[in-house]
Amino acid sequence: MRKYLGALAALASTAAWGGEAIAQGAGAEQATTPGWNEFVEQLRALPAMILAKLPEDQRRDPRIQQEVGRLALEALAARSLEAISADVDNPVFLPSLNQTLNVYQPNSDTIYKETPVDPTASYRLRGTRGSLRIFKLGQLSRTGPDGKEKVVPLAYGDFNALPVDAQGKFDVLISPTKPQDYQGSWWKLEPQANSFVIRQVSADWGKERDPTLSIERLDRSTLRPRESVASLRKRLDALGRQTANTALFLVGIPGELRKEGFVNKLKIFDVTSNMGGLFGQFYYHGVYELNDDEALILEAKVPSKCGYYSTILTNDLFETTDWVNNQSSLNDTQSRIDSDGMLRIVISARDPGVPNWLDTAGYPTGVVQGRWTDCNAQPMPSLTKVRLSDLSRYLPKDTPHISAPERDRQLRSRRANFLQRILW
Repeated sequence: MRKYLGALAALASTAAWGGEAIAQGAGAEQATTPGWNEFVEQLRALPAMILAKLPEDQRRDPRIQQEVGRLALEALAARSLEAISADVDNPVFLPSLNQTLNVYQPNSDTIYKETPVDPTASYRLRGTRGSLRIFKLGQLSRTGPDGKEKVVPLAYGDFNALPVDAQGKFDVLISPTKPQDYQGSWWKLEPQANSFVIRQVSADWGKERDPTLSIERLDRSTLRPRESVASLRKRLDALGRQTANTALFLVGIPGELRKEGFVNKLKIFDVTSNMGGLFGQFYYHGVYELNDDEALILEAKVPSKCGYYSTILTNDLFETTDWVNNQSSLNDTQSRIDSDGMLRIVISARDPGVPNWLDTAGYPTGVVQGRWTDCNAQPMPSLTKVRLSDLSRYLPKDTPHISAPERDRQLRSRRANFLQRILW
């Protein structure tokens, strides 16, 4: 953990920015920014706070200690973007979680962006719709202090349901009431909303086109004057607390699953009621524990009607396992359905040579999480632990074999397709 603690300390140090102490004569005080030292002190305590939410054996694990430092930096990076740019008067959709800002176990297929809003204001959203399976705007209420307690979804607007012109462009107004004689697209702005979140979900990374999107506040000038001392100080004062809230929000969930006995077993995960999850989405998850010579087989009957589904892996800190450089996620386009209508996914550290493989990427323990979206059924999959050497006995005889060169080609294509999306 010293490596990441050192990075945090360097970020918070005047010397780390290449500056020298400003002195005016012998014994002069060093110039400083009011609130900066308090911010640094809040960061200093964060890794220990994260470790305290983990089981005792994980707290002593040197690798997890280092990963805790990484999680703290990810949370700091995510909240720093907001501290620099977030503004209800001049809104902009900033990246909120992704492959780099790996907090809140992001779904590998989803690009998340967020901006704060004033529920009394009026906003105009314009852009090109693209061709994604899911492209929605959520209105959220963060009901606890600094968003720590609950993130309640109030409404979702579907961009794919909006009319577009010949160039595929949309234009929608969001306001508390619809203006008289207004004829364009309109969504009601909920009175408790203080945040807009964009979800852009792509199932076929290589073919689907991501949208473009702008937002502007209509009841205020677009000009942004120099920010006041009080406003800047408020942002800095809130940053340490908000960083801690982000890092700590879900980090204890894998440990809770173990206490409840959901090891190599799945349960319903309620993400919608207090975590801002998408309406119409059913989540499940459970801890996995595997040796290198073992595998878990996930099996589920695929619903006859389903808008989207996926399965991902996370580590013990609830960071989503690196899906850019590993096949640690599969969605309905990327996975194969067997002739009996069953989805079978093999979870293992070593490549089993089957199409539906989820790579644990060196994590012997972590979490399996899945979702069914807009489906006419929400089956709870089963998990069966087997020896890798016996795997063929548990799979259909017509399961294709994937050679090592073919897997390498697939992984390289997967990585290229993902990185060509509009990620930031």
